[in-house]
Amino acid sequence: MSRARPLALTIGDPAGIGPEITYKAWQALRDEDECFFVIADPKLYPNAALIDGPEQAASKFANALPVLPIDCPHITLGNPDISAADTILKSIEMAVKFAQTERVGAVVTNPIAKEVLYRAGFTHPGHTEYLAALTNAPLPVMMLSAQDLHVALVTIHIPLQDVPGAITEDLIIQTAKTLHTTLRRDFGIENPHIAMAGLNPHAGEGGSLGRAEIEMLNPAAEKLRANGIDISNARPADTLFHAEARAGYDAVLAMYHDQGLIPVKTLDFHGGVNTTLGLPIIRTSPDHGTAFDLAGSGKARPDSLIAAIKAARTMSTCRVSSRASSRAKLKDKS
Repeated sequence: MSRARPLALTIGDPAGIGPEITYKAWQALRDEDECFFVIADPKLYPNAALIDGPEQAASKFANALPVLPIDCPHITLGNPDISAADTILKSIEMAVKFAQTERVGAVVTNPIAKEVLYRAGFTHPGHTEYLAALTNAPLPVMMLSAQDLHVALVTIHIPLQDVPGAITEDLIIQTAKTLHTTLRRDFGIENPHIAMAGLNPHAGEGGSLGRAEIEMLNPAAEKLRANGIDISNARPADTLFHAEARAGYDAVLAMYHDQGLIPVKTLDFHGGVNTTLGLPIIRTSPDHGTAFDLAGSGKARPDSLIAAIKAARTMSTCRVSSRASSRAKLKDKS
């Protein structure tokens, strides 16, 4: 087993498929170099080994799923219950603290149902925004990945009618910078090329189908290029995601949620990964929801969670290597 720090998985909504896919992911990865533990109620898993802290996970992982126990009310699979809200949030908060103190390499979050949390008083738009609040990150960026496609979003969980008013030149610039930094530091891409999707059909078609590209998107791209970031002007989104197009860039900067998520989920519905950029910690998650209708059926597929675990490990390894390289360069200069 690797001496790398383990990954911390959160419980997600215990009434959903989170417990099932977590256990299936452990079964699939127990013989690989992907040590992780889950912060949850051990009764949710058929074969659990209790641990007191992240450091104990590696010694247990080959024989049982390591579980750092927290209290959880009795729940019925498939029936979301607001009484589990405190458990769900406590698991997330503990995982984040472990990452902030570098006791784990990354956080992998299981799916939550925001509607359940809202009824319990949760005020954040989503998982991404909550993690940003916990880590005091000013601009969280959602990136979805599937196979060779990485798509970061300028706007996230807002109504479509509000998107044009929410996009600004500064927001595009800051989001692109965050994406650029992440591709270099956490994916090992030294000179990433970013393709920017237009907001309007045909990227505005010279202004006849909208002027956002002329007035905001392309000026933002010009300023980014002046600062050494390789990004295209706005390109028509309908021709940006096929295989030949994907070969020409490392990531896409999409303007709104469905513009970016539909291609990702079409390319690999079961294996997509959600990554939050702009945090001081690494966070990935499966690219699907709680699937209450599948909970308890034994039919839930762990593909996306497995992909999220492997992505988190890769990013953690790259980040450690990047830090070591930076320290070596500073030492050489001194």
